[in-house]
Amino acid sequence: MATGHVASRREFLKKSGALVIGFTLTSTGIAQQSSTRPALPGSLNTNRMLDGWLSINADGSVIVFTGKVELGQGILTALAQIAAEELDVAYERVAIVSADTSRSPDEGMTAGSQSVENSGSALRYAAAEARGILLQLAATEFSVPLEKFSVNDGTVTAGDRKTTYWELARNADLKREATARMQPKPPAQHRIVGKSIKRRDIPNKVTGNLAYVQDMRLPGMTFGRVVRPPSPRARLVSCDESTTRTMPGVVAVVCDGGFLAVVAEREEQAIKAAQALRAAAKWSEVPDLPPNGMALYEHLMKLPSQESLVNSKVGAAASSGPVTTLGATYTRPYMCHASIGPSCAVAQMKDGKLTVWTHSQGVYPLRQHLARVTRLPVNSITAVHIEGSGCYGHNGADDVACDAALVARALKGRPVKLQWMREDEFGWEPYGSAMVMKMQARLDEQGRIVDWRHDTWSHPHSTRPGGAGSNLLAGWHIADPVAMGAPENSPQPAGAADRNAVPLYEFPNQRITLHYLPQMPLRTSALRTLGAYANVFALESFIDEVAAAAKADPVEFRLRHLRDARARAVIEAAAQKAGWKPNQKGDGTRGRGIAFAKYKNLAAYVAVVADVEIDKRTGNVRVVKAVSAVDAGLIINPDGVTNQIEGGIIQSTSWTLKEQVSYDGQRVQTRSWADYPILTFPEVPAVDVVLLNRPEEKSLGTGEGSQGPTAAAIANAVANATGTRVRDLPLSRERIKAALAS
Repeated sequence: MATGHVASRREFLKKSGALVIGFTLTSTGIAQQSSTRPALPGSLNTNRMLDGWLSINADGSVIVFTGKVELGQGILTALAQIAAEELDVAYERVAIVSADTSRSPDEGMTAGSQSVENSGSALRYAAAEARGILLQLAATEFSVPLEKFSVNDGTVTAGDRKTTYWELARNADLKREATARMQPKPPAQHRIVGKSIKRRDIPNKVTGNLAYVQDMRLPGMTFGRVVRPPSPRARLVSCDESTTRTMPGVVAVVCDGGFLAVVAEREEQAIKAAQALRAAAKWSEVPDLPPNGMALYEHLMKLPSQESLVNSKVGAAASSGPVTTLGATYTRPYMCHASIGPSCAVAQMKDGKLTVWTHSQGVYPLRQHLARVTRLPVNSITAVHIEGSGCYGHNGADDVACDAALVARALKGRPVKLQWMREDEFGWEPYGSAMVMKMQARLDEQGRIVDWRHDTWSHPHSTRPGGAGSNLLAGWHIADPVAMGAPENSPQPAGAADRNAVPLYEFPNQRITLHYLPQMPLRTSALRTLGAYANVFALESFIDEVAAAAKADPVEFRLRHLRDARARAVIEAAAQKAGWKPNQKGDGTRGRGIAFAKYKNLAAYVAVVADVEIDKRTGNVRVVKAVSAVDAGLIINPDGVTNQIEGGIIQSTSWTLKEQVSYDGQRVQTRSWADYPILTFPEVPAVDVVLLNRPEEKSLGTGEGSQGPTAAAIANAVANATGTRVRDLPLSRERIKAALAS
């Protein structure tokens, strides 16, 4: 947050009669923190000033500031519930300002299912402390003991004495850093938290009002398109833009090294101009993409890798009796985010200041990288989050923001809306990495796993803006390029490529190894769950295979190896809700499977039971129903948690049955929905979600909890139905037919 923005915001709040509760931020938007100061909960630790989180205004409104963004996961509704609960004000009174580098705290990325844990806990303690400050002011003013006061929607009462937050705010200017000494309410006193409150983001989306950055219109707005190279490492040889510049409506043509873009008065004019510019450009190409099909996975395992031991346990030796050794290899292809709306941004360069409206999941890291590419001072750039139409993970949102920023510099003050085309999104977004998982287990004569091995090969799962260099596509193509920073794998316990590779099951001996492939022939980054989707698919599929070798029921076999009571509870709840019958066999066309994971081994516990039907003639797999049980600790909004689990199951069903990127030796061939089919509405399974609310426990993230278990549950159901195990994703018609034929 720029210093000027901080000062102007404080003056605005003072003039409006707001209660200002301290404010000291650096030019980067993160509060200076002494190493001797105690740690504070969640994001309060790095944004320690209370009015960085909320303001209480003389007009009776409450404004909450968060660095987290709405992605369709309902986070702004949940955060408003938390603030309203702790302040004792009506939920409707709370307004939310989300991820704006001129106004909000710097909370980095909205990622990893951590928003309620980090932003929610920060707001909970900030609001509780603000409430305590206000009550202390009232107690001093009325000479009444603090414990005599009660609060109802901001009205403070002690006997016949009464005041309001808004009256107290008029005369107060309390500047202080959070201490987190004021304890939030116990769950038994909750009146707003724990209730299903209607989502704030839904009405505009279903009524056609401004909901997405794609919908934005500003006065004097122009429309832009980019012309990308035909393949990942193509280089521009020449481009004659003279014809394009004279086309109807063209406002500007930007040619900066290999970065090509057009701007026009109308959108259809921009599209035609981009087509003309593409025809005028000549490129040199390099055929250096990896082999496709099953040859890809042998290729991955032969590449130079950075090998690391993720987890190792050496316990009791196996019994002296016979031991059965089993092994299997599982694969996942490159996958797209497949956002329904292609990435978009609006940018305006005016009076030396750049403003970018973006659906980036991290406006502060984006701003830093925009400054590196545009060579503008970081304090002259404001990045404002506006929702985009659908993405969990690193799609083209940051890249298109950079495109728009570069184009805006050529427009002398006019705003530009730069929209990617469908082929831009499929061809240039960062993909979810292809992966290989090799599994091995040893089973003793009592039917217990005594040794477990899991090896994962994977490219990076995060090349988002952040760290050194520039992780923005156009930054690599301009005449004075900014190189990409070296990708890193997040460490355990969260992990990235190795996320959820460490089993929650109790195995006396285990060895989990990551073979990290830093070089990316196709750019890869964060797709929802990162490596967890593939690792859980492999782990939970293999558990079923080992259970079959032990002649054990899959549910009982899992419980046999689990001590975690919460893990056992979600498996039992899902099985009970689904009407699980031990050792039930499929009939050749219908089957049932179960799978479980605790996301990142840190977030929500999720178990999924999937019922499938298989058309033997076509090989088509249909997921008829999925039942899920979830333990997310203290649940803020039950409908919100259910939404997340349902959406994750549906998305994972699409990934598992259909999705993969296609390419030849030189170019990506996935360019349209015809090339990348996704689940259709008639194919969506019925979903039933059971919530195990534990208000005495901390809230756990749910947004990425159901994807891995869903994939494995489907694969296990297919194996249950047919007696044939398919270990390679997606479980396409062709693969199922081939498996049945064999």
